[in-house]
Amino acid sequence: MQLTKKFVKAKNPCAGGYKWFLRDHNGQGDYQAVLDALVADGRVGDACWLLDQFGPTDAVLRLDTLDATAIVFAGTLEVRLGINVDTVVRAGRSLITGGGIRAGESIVAGENITAGGNIASGGNLRAGGDVAADWGIEIATRLDCGGNVRAKWDICAGQDLAVTGHLHAGQDINTQGAIKCGQGIKAGGGVTAEQEINAGCGIQAGGSIQSGEHLACGWGLIAGEDIRAEGAIRAGEGAQAAGVIEAGAGHGVYAGLSVRLDAWDLCARVVAQSRPAQLVSGHWAGPDGATSAGSTPPDQPWNGWMDVGASRDGVAPASTLSGSRPCQPS
Repeated sequence: MQLTKKFVKAKNPCAGGYKWFLRDHNGQGDYQAVLDALVADGRVGDACWLLDQFGPTDAVLRLDTLDATAIVFAGTLEVRLGINVDTVVRAGRSLITGGGIRAGESIVAGENITAGGNIASGGNLRAGGDVAADWGIEIATRLDCGGNVRAKWDICAGQDLAVTGHLHAGQDINTQGAIKCGQGIKAGGGVTAEQEINAGCGIQAGGSIQSGEHLACGWGLIAGEDIRAEGAIRAGEGAQAAGVIEAGAGHGVYAGLSVRLDAWDLCARVVAQSRPAQLVSGHWAGPDGATSAGSTPPDQPWNGWMDVGASRDGVAPASTLSGSRPCQPS
Protein backbone atom coordinates (compact mmCIF):
# COMPACT_ATOMS: atom_id res chain seq x y z
CA MET A 1 0.00 0.00 0.00
CA GLN A 2 1.29 3.43 -0.94
CA LEU A 3 0.55 6.35 1.35
CA THR A 4 0.14 9.89 0.05
CA LYS A 5 -0.10 13.18 1.90
CA LYS A 6 -3.74 13.53 0.82
CA PHE A 7 -4.52 10.02 2.03
CA VAL A 8 -2.83 10.59 5.40
CA LYS A 9 -4.25 14.09 5.92
CA ALA A 10 -7.79 12.70 5.50
CA LYS A 11 -7.24 10.75 8.75
CA ASN A 12 -6.63 13.96 10.75
CA PRO A 13 -3.11 13.21 12.00
CA CYS A 14 -1.43 15.25 14.70
CA ALA A 15 0.54 18.26 13.43
CA GLY A 16 3.91 16.83 14.50
CA GLY A 17 3.34 13.47 12.83
CA TYR A 18 2.09 15.01 9.59
CA LYS A 19 5.07 17.37 9.40
CA TRP A 20 7.39 14.40 9.95
CA PHE A 21 5.70 12.55 7.07
CA LEU A 22 6.08 15.54 4.74
CA ARG A 23 9.67 16.22 5.77
CA ASP A 24 11.08 12.70 5.93
CA HIS A 25 9.02 11.01 3.22
CA ASN A 26 8.04 13.92 0.97
CA GLY A 27 4.39 13.14 1.61
CA GLN A 28 4.45 9.62 0.20
CA GLY A 29 5.82 6.16 0.86
CA ASP A 30 5.16 2.45 1.25
CA TYR A 31 2.90 1.68 4.23
CA GLN A 32 5.26 -0.72 6.05
CA ALA A 33 8.32 1.37 5.19
CA VAL A 34 6.68 4.38 6.86
CA LEU A 35 5.84 2.28 9.95
CA ASP A 36 9.46 1.10 10.15
CA ALA A 37 10.79 4.65 9.77
CA LEU A 38 8.50 5.97 12.50
CA VAL A 39 9.67 3.26 14.92
CA ALA A 40 13.32 3.88 14.01
CA ASP A 41 12.80 7.59 14.72
CA GLY A 42 11.32 6.86 18.15
CA ARG A 43 7.76 7.73 17.07
CA VAL A 44 6.21 4.42 18.13
CA GLY A 45 2.94 6.05 19.15
CA ASP A 46 2.59 7.59 15.68
CA ALA A 47 3.28 4.19 14.10
CA CYS A 48 0.52 2.60 16.21
CA TRP A 49 -1.85 5.43 15.24
CA LEU A 50 -1.08 4.87 11.56
CA LEU A 51 -1.79 1.14 11.92
CA ASP A 52 -5.08 1.95 13.65
CA GLN A 53 -6.09 4.16 10.72
CA PHE A 54 -5.09 2.00 7.75
CA GLY A 55 -5.48 -1.46 9.27
CA PRO A 56 -3.66 -4.77 8.76
CA THR A 57 -2.12 -6.25 5.63
CA ASP A 58 -1.59 -9.84 4.51
CA ALA A 59 2.20 -9.53 4.67
CA VAL A 60 4.18 -12.08 6.73
CA LEU A 61 7.54 -11.32 8.33
CA ARG A 62 9.53 -14.42 9.33
CA LEU A 63 12.56 -14.11 11.61
CA ASP A 64 14.75 -16.45 13.66
CA THR A 65 14.85 -14.09 16.65
CA LEU A 66 13.64 -10.59 17.42
CA ASP A 67 15.47 -8.34 19.88
CA ALA A 68 14.62 -4.67 19.37
CA THR A 69 13.53 -1.45 21.02
CA ALA A 70 10.08 -1.75 19.41
CA ILE A 71 8.36 -3.21 16.37
CA VAL A 72 5.10 -2.31 14.61
CA PHE A 73 4.29 -4.63 11.71
CA ALA A 74 1.07 -4.40 9.69
CA GLY A 75 0.80 -8.12 8.90
CA THR A 76 1.66 -11.37 10.69
CA LEU A 77 4.91 -11.64 12.62
CA GLU A 78 6.41 -15.14 12.89
CA VAL A 79 9.56 -15.59 15.02
CA ARG A 80 11.13 -19.00 15.41
CA LEU A 81 12.93 -18.59 18.75
CA GLY A 82 11.43 -15.67 20.68
CA ILE A 83 10.49 -11.98 20.83
CA ASN A 84 12.19 -9.52 23.18
CA VAL A 85 11.41 -5.79 22.88
CA ASP A 86 12.06 -2.88 25.22
CA THR A 87 8.72 -1.15 24.63
CA VAL A 88 6.02 -2.20 22.13
CA VAL A 89 5.52 -5.28 19.97
CA ARG A 90 2.52 -4.91 17.71
CA ALA A 91 1.17 -6.83 14.73
CA GLY A 92 -1.77 -5.90 12.55
CA ARG A 93 -2.67 -9.58 12.36
CA SER A 94 -1.04 -12.37 14.42
CA LEU A 95 2.03 -12.77 16.63
CA ILE A 96 3.45 -16.30 16.48
CA THR A 97 6.66 -17.54 18.10
CA GLY A 98 8.15 -20.86 19.11
CA GLY A 99 9.71 -19.17 22.15
CA GLY A 100 8.46 -16.53 24.55
CA ILE A 101 7.29 -12.93 24.15
CA ARG A 102 8.57 -10.16 26.42
CA ALA A 103 7.71 -6.48 26.04
CA GLY A 104 8.46 -3.60 28.37
CA GLU A 105 5.23 -1.72 27.63
CA SER A 106 2.66 -3.59 25.55
CA ILE A 107 1.91 -6.62 23.39
CA VAL A 108 -0.81 -6.03 20.78
CA ALA A 109 -2.14 -8.13 17.90
CA GLY A 110 -5.18 -7.65 15.71
CA GLU A 111 -5.73 -11.41 15.67
CA ASN A 112 -4.02 -14.24 17.60
CA ILE A 113 -1.01 -14.31 19.93
CA THR A 114 0.71 -17.70 20.18
CA ALA A 115 3.90 -18.43 22.15
CA GLY A 116 5.82 -21.63 22.76
CA GLY A 117 7.15 -20.15 26.01
CA ASN A 118 6.12 -17.38 28.43
CA ILE A 119 4.19 -14.20 27.57
CA ALA A 120 5.19 -11.23 29.73
CA SER A 121 4.35 -7.54 29.38
CA GLY A 122 5.41 -4.66 31.60
CA GLY A 123 2.18 -2.95 30.54
CA ASN A 124 -0.88 -4.32 28.80
CA LEU A 125 -1.76 -7.12 26.39
CA ARG A 126 -4.47 -6.83 23.75
CA ALA A 127 -5.53 -9.36 21.12
CA GLY A 128 -8.44 -9.47 18.73
CA GLY A 129 -8.35 -13.27 18.64
CA ASP A 130 -6.98 -16.03 20.89
CA VAL A 131 -4.00 -15.85 23.25
CA ALA A 132 -2.11 -19.09 23.95
CA ALA A 133 1.11 -19.75 25.88
CA ASP A 134 2.84 -23.07 26.47
CA TRP A 135 4.17 -21.57 29.72
CA GLY A 136 2.53 -18.73 31.68
CA ILE A 137 1.05 -15.30 30.98
CA GLU A 138 2.08 -12.35 33.17
CA ILE A 139 0.69 -8.89 32.41
CA ALA A 140 1.51 -5.88 34.59
CA THR A 141 -1.69 -3.98 33.80
CA ARG A 142 -4.73 -5.03 31.74
CA LEU A 143 -5.32 -8.08 29.55
CA ASP A 144 -7.98 -7.74 26.83
CA CYS A 145 -8.74 -10.69 24.56
CA GLY A 146 -11.40 -10.99 21.88
CA GLY A 147 -11.13 -14.80 21.82
CA ASN A 148 -9.93 -17.49 24.24
CA VAL A 149 -6.99 -17.26 26.65
CA ARG A 150 -5.09 -20.45 27.49
CA ALA A 151 -1.84 -21.04 29.38
CA LYS A 152 -0.32 -24.24 30.73
CA TRP A 153 0.99 -22.39 33.80
CA ASP A 154 -0.35 -19.31 35.66
CA ILE A 155 -2.28 -16.38 34.20
CA CYS A 156 -1.67 -13.15 36.14
CA ALA A 157 -2.73 -9.55 35.54
CA GLY A 158 -2.13 -6.37 37.54
CA GLN A 159 -5.48 -4.89 36.52
CA ASP A 160 -8.61 -6.27 34.83
CA LEU A 161 -8.62 -9.53 32.94
CA ALA A 162 -11.28 -9.27 30.19
CA VAL A 163 -11.84 -12.27 27.91
CA THR A 164 -14.63 -12.66 25.35
CA GLY A 165 -14.24 -16.45 25.07
CA HIS A 166 -12.93 -19.07 27.52
CA LEU A 167 -10.25 -18.52 30.16
CA HIS A 168 -8.16 -21.61 30.92
CA ALA A 169 -5.00 -21.96 33.03
CA GLY A 170 -3.18 -25.15 33.96
CA GLN A 171 -2.31 -23.57 37.32
CA ASP A 172 -3.60 -20.36 39.00
CA ILE A 173 -5.55 -17.39 37.62
CA ASN A 174 -4.85 -14.25 39.61
CA THR A 175 -5.63 -10.58 39.03
CA GLN A 176 -5.55 -7.44 41.15
CA GLY A 177 -8.54 -6.15 39.17
CA ALA A 178 -11.70 -7.88 37.95
CA ILE A 179 -12.17 -11.03 35.87
CA LYS A 180 -14.82 -10.65 33.17
CA CYS A 181 -15.21 -13.72 30.97
CA GLY A 182 -17.81 -14.15 28.25
CA GLN A 183 -17.66 -17.95 28.41
CA GLY A 184 -16.21 -20.29 31.06
CA ILE A 185 -13.25 -20.19 33.47
CA LYS A 186 -11.19 -23.28 34.26
CA ALA A 187 -8.03 -23.42 36.40
CA GLY A 188 -5.95 -26.31 37.69
CA GLY A 189 -5.21 -24.18 40.76
CA GLY A 190 -7.13 -21.28 42.26
CA VAL A 191 -9.05 -18.38 40.72
CA THR A 192 -8.53 -15.11 42.60
CA ALA A 193 -9.56 -11.51 41.84
CA GLU A 194 -9.27 -8.42 44.02
CA GLN A 195 -12.49 -7.14 42.43
CA GLU A 196 -15.47 -8.98 40.89
CA ILE A 197 -15.49 -12.26 39.00
CA ASN A 198 -18.14 -12.64 36.31
CA ALA A 199 -18.36 -15.55 33.85
CA GLY A 200 -21.02 -16.13 31.24
CA CYS A 201 -20.81 -19.91 31.68
CA GLY A 202 -19.29 -22.04 34.48
CA ILE A 203 -16.25 -21.69 36.73
CA GLN A 204 -14.13 -24.70 37.75
CA ALA A 205 -11.03 -24.46 39.96
CA GLY A 206 -8.80 -27.16 41.42
CA GLY A 207 -8.16 -24.80 44.35
CA SER A 208 -10.27 -21.97 45.75
CA ILE A 209 -12.42 -19.39 43.98
CA GLN A 210 -12.07 -16.03 45.73
CA SER A 211 -13.52 -12.66 44.74
CA GLY A 212 -12.93 -9.29 46.39
CA GLU A 213 -16.39 -8.18 45.28
CA HIS A 214 -19.32 -10.10 43.76
CA LEU A 215 -18.89 -13.57 42.24
CA ALA A 216 -21.29 -14.51 39.44
CA CYS A 217 -21.59 -17.09 36.69
CA GLY A 218 -24.30 -18.09 34.26
CA TRP A 219 -23.93 -21.83 34.86
CA GLY A 220 -22.32 -23.71 37.78
CA LEU A 221 -19.46 -23.19 40.26
CA ILE A 222 -17.07 -25.90 41.45
CA ALA A 223 -13.92 -25.57 43.60
CA GLY A 224 -11.50 -28.12 44.99
CA GLU A 225 -11.23 -25.92 48.10
CA ASP A 226 -13.38 -22.91 49.14
CA ILE A 227 -15.70 -20.55 47.28
CA ARG A 228 -15.55 -17.11 48.90
CA ALA A 229 -16.61 -13.59 47.95
CA GLU A 230 -16.71 -10.25 49.72
CA GLY A 231 -20.01 -9.61 47.93
CA ALA A 232 -22.80 -11.90 46.76
CA ILE A 233 -22.30 -15.33 45.16
CA ARG A 234 -24.67 -15.89 42.23
CA ALA A 235 -24.83 -19.03 40.11
CA GLY A 236 -27.29 -19.66 37.30
CA GLU A 237 -27.25 -23.34 38.27
CA GLY A 238 -25.42 -25.13 41.14
CA ALA A 239 -22.36 -24.60 43.35
CA GLN A 240 -20.00 -27.19 44.85
CA ALA A 241 -16.93 -26.73 47.06
CA ALA A 242 -14.77 -29.26 48.90
CA GLY A 243 -14.40 -26.58 51.58
CA VAL A 244 -16.85 -23.82 52.45
CA ILE A 245 -19.07 -21.51 50.41
CA GLU A 246 -19.14 -18.07 51.99
CA ALA A 247 -20.47 -14.72 50.79
CA GLY A 248 -19.54 -11.33 52.24
CA ALA A 249 -21.20 -9.77 55.27
CA GLY A 250 -24.76 -8.77 54.45
CA HIS A 251 -24.74 -10.68 51.14
CA GLY A 252 -26.28 -13.98 50.11
CA VAL A 253 -25.50 -17.16 48.19
CA TYR A 254 -27.89 -17.55 45.28
CA ALA A 255 -27.95 -20.78 43.26
CA GLY A 256 -30.44 -21.86 40.59
CA LEU A 257 -31.10 -18.35 39.30
CA SER A 258 -31.59 -19.69 35.76
CA VAL A 259 -33.33 -22.93 36.73
CA ARG A 260 -36.99 -23.82 37.23
CA LEU A 261 -37.94 -24.47 40.86
CA ASP A 262 -39.03 -28.03 40.13
CA ALA A 263 -35.56 -28.80 38.69
CA TRP A 264 -33.53 -27.45 41.63
CA ASP A 265 -32.75 -30.90 43.03
CA LEU A 266 -30.91 -31.73 39.79
CA CYS A 267 -29.74 -28.39 38.45
CA ALA A 268 -29.31 -26.09 41.45
CA ARG A 269 -27.50 -28.32 43.93
CA VAL A 270 -25.36 -26.64 46.59
CA VAL A 271 -22.67 -28.85 48.18
CA ALA A 272 -20.01 -27.84 50.73
CA GLN A 273 -18.56 -28.95 54.08
CA SER A 274 -21.36 -27.08 55.82
CA ARG A 275 -24.51 -25.29 54.76
CA PRO A 276 -23.75 -21.62 53.92
CA ALA A 277 -25.30 -19.37 56.55
CA GLN A 278 -26.30 -16.94 53.79
CA LEU A 279 -27.87 -19.53 51.43
CA VAL A 280 -30.87 -17.75 49.90
CA SER A 281 -31.69 -20.03 46.97
CA GLY A 282 -30.68 -23.42 45.64
CA HIS A 283 -31.07 -27.08 46.67
CA TRP A 284 -28.82 -27.84 49.65
CA ALA A 285 -27.34 -31.35 49.22
CA GLY A 286 -24.41 -31.20 51.62
CA PRO A 287 -23.43 -33.61 54.42
CA ASP A 288 -25.89 -32.20 56.94
CA GLY A 289 -28.80 -32.16 54.50
CA ALA A 290 -30.82 -34.90 52.83
CA THR A 291 -30.63 -35.30 49.08
CA SER A 292 -33.78 -35.64 47.04
CA ALA A 293 -34.77 -39.01 45.72
CA GLY A 294 -33.04 -39.87 42.47
CA SER A 295 -30.50 -37.04 42.70
CA THR A 296 -26.74 -37.56 42.53
CA PRO A 297 -25.10 -38.23 45.95
CA PRO A 298 -22.97 -35.27 47.10
CA ASP A 299 -19.78 -37.36 47.32
CA GLN A 300 -19.90 -38.35 43.63
CA PRO A 301 -17.21 -36.58 41.55
CA TRP A 302 -18.44 -33.49 39.76
CA ASN A 303 -19.44 -34.31 36.21
CA GLY A 304 -20.31 -30.91 34.81
CA TRP A 305 -17.70 -30.87 32.02
CA MET A 306 -19.52 -33.52 30.04
CA ASP A 307 -21.46 -32.71 26.90
CA VAL A 308 -24.33 -30.30 27.32
CA GLY A 309 -27.32 -32.21 28.58
CA ALA A 310 -29.57 -29.54 30.04
CA SER A 311 -32.30 -27.88 28.05
CA ARG A 312 -32.80 -24.14 28.17
CA ASP A 313 -35.81 -24.49 30.46
CA GLY A 314 -33.57 -25.83 33.21
CA VAL A 315 -34.17 -29.60 33.08
CA ALA A 316 -30.86 -31.50 33.25
CA PRO A 317 -29.98 -35.22 33.25
CA ALA A 318 -29.17 -36.82 36.59
CA SER A 319 -25.55 -37.36 35.47
CA THR A 320 -24.86 -33.62 35.66
CA LEU A 321 -24.14 -32.74 39.27
CA SER A 322 -25.29 -29.24 40.26
CA GLY A 323 -26.62 -28.64 36.76
CA SER A 324 -23.30 -27.21 35.57
CA ARG A 325 -22.72 -27.48 31.85
CA PRO A 326 -19.26 -27.48 30.27
CA CYS A 327 -17.68 -24.04 30.13
CA GLN A 328 -14.99 -25.29 27.76
CA PRO A 329 -13.58 -28.53 26.44
CA SER A 330 -11.25 -30.30 28.83
